[in-house]
Amino acid sequence: MPNPSTKPSLLHEVNDHVAVRMTIIFGSIWCVYAFLVFSLIPLAAPAWQNTLLYISNCIQLVALPALMVGNAVLSRGTDRRAAEDHAALMEILNDVRSEVAELKTVTNDLARKTNEAASRAPSEVVSFSDEAVINVTENGAHAAPAAKA
Repeated sequence: MPNPSTKPSLLHEVNDHVAVRMTIIFGSIWCVYAFLVFSLIPLAAPAWQNTLLYISNCIQLVALPALMVGNAVLSRGTDRRAAEDHAALMEILNDVRSEVAELKTVTNDLARKTNEAASRAPSEVVSFSDEAVINVTENGAHAAPAAKA
């Protein structure tokens, strides 16, 4: 298999260009019209039928390999783009997997803290900030400033 890192020679570039051009030309509707007219020539000139058959066979012998090479050249770009897309999607998938793992860790930690808080006895003193402490028992329902450490 050729090394993809090497630059193709001028001959390879010309061959690829010719193959792609022939593939585009043979794939056009104008080529269909031309071959339709070509196939109708024996109706107008039956004496030319053997010559036209020979020409038709020559065209087929040249066109088939040219079409195969042209399709191979055109598919190289598609294959390269597919490989790049695959690499990008795999990177995104790995990012998503790491994010999901992080979310699982956070969720498990949150569930553990919630279970610990639910299993603790209720507190009688609630502090919302460093400045206010509220005693939730009935006899101490007034807010008192917190002692600064």
